[in-house]
Amino acid sequence: MANKEVIEVTGSNISTPRIRYAPTNGAIIYPESDGKPMAETERHRDALMDVLLILIEAFKDKPDVCVSGNMMMYYVEGDPHKSISPDVFVSFGIGKKQRRTYRVWEEGKPPDFVLEFSSQKTHRTDQKEKKLLYALIGVREYFLYDPERQYLPTPLMGFRLVEGEYVPIPMGPDGGVMSATLDLELRLRGKTLGFYDKVSSEWLETPADIAEARADEEAARADEEAARADEEAARADQETEMRKQAEAEAARLREELERLKAQNTS
Repeated sequence: MANKEVIEVTGSNISTPRIRYAPTNGAIIYPESDGKPMAETERHRDALMDVLLILIEAFKDKPDVCVSGNMMMYYVEGDPHKSISPDVFVSFGIGKKQRRTYRVWEEGKPPDFVLEFSSQKTHRTDQKEKKLLYALIGVREYFLYDPERQYLPTPLMGFRLVEGEYVPIPMGPDGGVMSATLDLELRLRGKTLGFYDKVSSEWLETPADIAEARADEEAARADEEAARADEEAARADQETEMRKQAEAEAARLREELERLKAQNTS
């Protein structure tokens, strides 16, 4: 992803570059944007949007789950310089609402799951400074995905917080990495990143993909119904023709009977 923040780490001191914040009436301003582009490339942008749409759809019926991304997150109250902007994050137990920023002290917790889309510019920071920062904040799971599959040791990596430090999540036999927080498995799916529900044995889809699949099913069902109607019409035509032939044969037999009767009486 675009390098939204350059994180400086010295021991436990983690901060972002100084930016001018203009307070209003003494209030601390927490900007809603860092002014950086959403994504480094179109491939990154499309991958990010697909993941957001998939996860929003997956948790749409759970009112206590917040799914968002590309949002400024502040993790130290009173210091707007202590910020980061996760590409995608999921936070449980805080409820759905329109948020302009994510302030950890107001929400009462950090996100449970963070996914960063690594790029040529960010892959080193993603694997070092951001990884350390998210661990210090208390993000339970941290995932990295490289849409271009050039910059990470493996295109998909997952880490789980254990006693304050991230430990790698082992890759499954099918190449997936299980997220315990989401209860979903992240897998490479062709040229994209997919989410697989091992309980239902189904891939999660975007709303557009779901709508397209439903449209295809409805079209297939309509075709089946049309074919069934054609078969019934053909069967009806065949029965009509057979009835006509039977009636014609019956009429011929009656004529033949009348002719024979006439011969016998002559």
